[in-house]
Amino acid sequence: MGSTMTEHTKTDGLPGMDAPELPQVLERARPRNERMNAAKVECNACPVLCQISEGRAGACDRYANHAGVLVRVDPVVLLRKTLEAGEVALVPFAGRSSAADADAPVDAAGSTAEGAAAQPAWSGDLLLSEEVFVTGVGSSTTYPDYKPAPFIVGSKVDGVDMVTVVTEGIFSYCSFKVKIDTDRFLGPEQANVRCKGEVVGHVTTAEYGSQMLSLGGVHHLTGGSKKEGRIANEMMQLLGNKQAVELTIDGGSQLVIQAGQAPIVNGVAEQRMRVGCGSAAIGIFARQFFGQADEVVVVDDHITGVLTEHQAGRCLDMKSSGIQMRGRKSTPGRYFQVANPGTGWGGTDIADPLSIIEGWDASVAWPGLRLLMTSTTGEHASWYVLNESLVPVEAEMPDAVRRIVERIGENCEPSLTSVLFLGGAGGSLRAGVTENPVLLTRSIKNALVNVTCGGAPAYVWPGGGITVMADVLRMPDNSFGTVPTPAIVAPIEFSMRRTDYEALGGHAEQIRSLREVLEHGAWHNDGAPQALSWQALPAANPWPLGRPPLLG
Repeated sequence: MGSTMTEHTKTDGLPGMDAPELPQVLERARPRNERMNAAKVECNACPVLCQISEGRAGACDRYANHAGVLVRVDPVVLLRKTLEAGEVALVPFAGRSSAADADAPVDAAGSTAEGAAAQPAWSGDLLLSEEVFVTGVGSSTTYPDYKPAPFIVGSKVDGVDMVTVVTEGIFSYCSFKVKIDTDRFLGPEQANVRCKGEVVGHVTTAEYGSQMLSLGGVHHLTGGSKKEGRIANEMMQLLGNKQAVELTIDGGSQLVIQAGQAPIVNGVAEQRMRVGCGSAAIGIFARQFFGQADEVVVVDDHITGVLTEHQAGRCLDMKSSGIQMRGRKSTPGRYFQVANPGTGWGGTDIADPLSIIEGWDASVAWPGLRLLMTSTTGEHASWYVLNESLVPVEAEMPDAVRRIVERIGENCEPSLTSVLFLGGAGGSLRAGVTENPVLLTRSIKNALVNVTCGGAPAYVWPGGGITVMADVLRMPDNSFGTVPTPAIVAPIEFSMRRTDYEALGGHAEQIRSLREVLEHGAWHNDGAPQALSWQALPAANPWPLGRPPLLG
């Protein structure tokens, strides 16, 4: 059975079949001489080693027993330059005459290769080989790690012989770094982030107009309870696959986050990312405020700006207003800690902006003084005029001032959630590329190897090892899976010149042409059915086999 076994694991049924109450998985490898039910196949694509009954899938929902053969449920994703934007064709491998030959497996979306076979397939024209890139999505893993990667594809780009090593990595050392565009207070730095009551990450630093979270990671996957590891694994898969996740932060907010969507904070969808801090907003719009208001206060949790004290106001020779602010004065016109963090004006906890004003210097201020108070996004704004007692009285905002406030809002970008996958591609993953893994690491650091995740550009962190980071929005849909060890499964590709691949001790004997790959699938697939999904290269992504730095 060993030769037919590729990735992942689960003993839930395929769609439409009854599933057992609990997955039936092995905790240890079964000796080859130990009997196994002949109606089952053993999957060795991860350490769980599921024994899968006929018509059922393994614990990862990615492998199934199809007529006694272990099959990959998900299609292999191929990128093509010439596929029109938005066109996706799901077809069987070219070597099979029809998906109906073997009751095509069900893909992740529940559709079958047979149902999609009527869509346009690859024509077999090798003149287009420079326009096709095999991604790691759906490709299978190298586990148990002594075997080469499932796809080692030879190609030619501008006359240069190239090799792309394609696999799915089983990542325990991985996490998601989440950037949430909001001024709202999400929670104190280092506070626990929970999903379904389990700790799955923590709040990190606040950046300019954004709050950052670190979610997942090996300590949550393997260092806590089984429930913590399972929920962290599920949460990470959802985030990576661009789906919504509900989170709560200890001492902070409730969140719904999804890559590329506006974050929902305490049930309210965020609209704007601030144009700048209070001080920056003063500087940006000072010339426009000049002559329209006698004083402007831009309320901000971090740096609240006061126009007449600010250097911008001084450069405009504005008259001092005599305003007296709460908080800790930093430099002229810049105040820290005017209020506590919160979900009110400018990310503070205030609903009444006048609460941050302690009073007015009677020797400087004057009745009729015009005061604008606004937040850093312009979502909150009020207009006041001082009465004879130097008390601000709210009044109708002049149209000219309202237009400036609207311009503040116009300059605020839409509030979005960004999700970046961060994984350590070390350990045994490298054995699928070369027998001497350190040479792969060195070649990557020397810019001889281009690393991609599902064809999307990956940033390789400096220092030791191969630590990669990729934006999930630039990766194909459903790029991420799980195994119940628990760990995340993610695609990764290494592209380089063939001469460099041979020099780093790569598995040169396993290099196959694109035609062979398309006709037969993974080299260790033994003819088991598996579908292909053709997708257009996202417009934001460079071609993975482009000239620099690979071709110089």
